[in-house]
Amino acid sequence: MRVERNASDHTVKNYRQALTHYRTTYPKFNGWKNAIADHFRDYLYILLKADTANATIRLRFAALRGFYKHLVRRYEMNISPLLTVQMPKAERALPVVLTEAQVVELIELPEKLPRERRAPEWAAARDAAIMELFYSSGLRLHELVSLNVKDIDVQSDTLRVTGKGRKERMSPVGGPAMRAIQRYRFAAKVPEDGALFLSKRRDRITTRAVDNILQKYLKLSGVPVHATPHKLRHSFATHLLNRGADLRSVQELLGHANLSTTQIYTHVSTARMKEVYDKTHPRANPEV
Repeated sequence: MRVERNASDHTVKNYRQALTHYRTTYPKFNGWKNAIADHFRDYLYILLKADTANATIRLRFAALRGFYKHLVRRYEMNISPLLTVQMPKAERALPVVLTEAQVVELIELPEKLPRERRAPEWAAARDAAIMELFYSSGLRLHELVSLNVKDIDVQSDTLRVTGKGRKERMSPVGGPAMRAIQRYRFAAKVPEDGALFLSKRRDRITTRAVDNILQKYLKLSGVPVHATPHKLRHSFATHLLNRGADLRSVQELLGHANLSTTQIYTHVSTARMKEVYDKTHPRANPEV
């Protein structure tokens, strides 16, 4: 996957964990080449009985299917035992998004609070820059932590982002986010030849650390939802569509390979539009 399909480290890790989970937890495992379709149906039933999320089930079986395709193609296995195993339908839950006011509240919070005793003096500027950039450019979490200083083009207000499948795209950065990044870089004396966002030990910040940063400010704010870095990405896409952006442009900004992945945000915008319509149009309610 890494060499031929150019899969990201994140994807390789998830697929490895999926194969390991089947091999170590399925009680009838007796070697990969001895597996039959009923084994995988049995494994599926075990996962469903344990209330495993559909998304997790589909990820694990995607890894298993890919592995058996590899065995058939390279190791002269006759047929994949997974060909006749049916998957549960993918869940299409609408993404939870923050309002524009809630996003602003989160972004402005770091520099309003007193500095924590063990935090470096530049921590608040970094935290504000991280949240500004999430919302300004709709980055994935791993895309943000992978950024280097050289990926920023101050002249054109853009970033070079390495997304899924190691595909590169140019992402615009809004003025407030770019100014926040520059303030943070000046305060932290970030070197020109390394990671953009640093931990307090001055190495590259981790995805876990960024998630913890967001959770910390969420608890200190009045935002009543459980927010994650990905919800800021959802909010970025939804707010663009609510203000008239076209779907194809939002697809490019998010780095989605398929337009169908982006279309879920149109349901969010439509749902909000319908809610406003029902509340405000004099003849929206047939009972009136």
